Amino acid sequence: MNLFARLIFAAVLFSFAACSPNNVTVDDSLKKFFDDNKVTGTFGLFDNGQGQFTIYNLSRYKDSTYLPASTFKIVNSLIGIQTGRIVDEKMVIPWDGVVRVNPDWNKDLTMQEAFKVSAVPYYQEVARRIGKDTMQFWLDTLGLGSRYKKFSITNNLDTFWLDNSLKVTADEELGLIKKLYFNQLPFQSRPQDIVKKIMLQESNSNYKLSYKTGWGFRENGNAIGWVVGWVEENQHVFPFVLNIEGPPDTDMKTIRLNILKGILKKQGFFEGKK
Repeated sequence: MNLFARLIFAAVLFSFAACSPNNVTVDDSLKKFFDDNKVTGTFGLFDNGQGQFTIYNLSRYKDSTYLPASTFKIVNSLIGIQTGRIVDEKMVIPWDGVVRVNPDWNKDLTMQEAFKVSAVPYYQEVARRIGKDTMQFWLDTLGLGSRYKKFSITNNLDTFWLDNSLKVTADEELGLIKKLYFNQLPFQSRPQDIVKKIMLQESNSNYKLSYKTGWGFRENGNAIGWVVGWVEENQHVFPFVLNIEGPPDTDMKTIRLNILKGILKKQGFFEGKK
């Protein structure tokens, strides 16, 4: 099988939904975490050992699409490293001198630093260096954002993941993160290993928690928040996705992690017993 055929095959595999009716448990008890924070949303957790999904708000999880916001930094990083536009996680892109609201962005940053502080300007420059045709090739290969129709980049190469052009389901996000963990995406192992390394946020004797957040706004002005990643305990991995929606002034930075950790704690995580 030649390279092109392998990539197309990978794209077909990736386009399949991450869950099916036979391996899903719908947990409506998780609604309280969203209600308590005055937001709506969905949550999905995959137990890799059992091959089972736990999902709250299944229709939103499978059928509703939203801008990926900064969760796209996962894909942007993978493409950047795969194509050599990013050398490694230590590669510095100099600050362009434009003072922005987030002070963490107003300096030279490595890729790892930019990923941690979710620096939009760094990754916009990465997208420009990747180029429209190459970026489109990899999006087509992944099938990302093509659940209902093929996504095409227009003249918004450095904003399409922020401006509601590209939209994804929570199911797609979980499918992506699950395949990333197991090095099953159509990239070389090195890009996947680097991205997994920089996603690690918490590590102790009981668990490891890796994730990337996202925050953006729908066309109607509502705030959209994401947390995608995995939790590991006793060498067992549980990929997850959290999607929430609230009014424009929602304190997304605080709420999304509060909901995530509340749900995971309810599911029995963080004690080293899973």
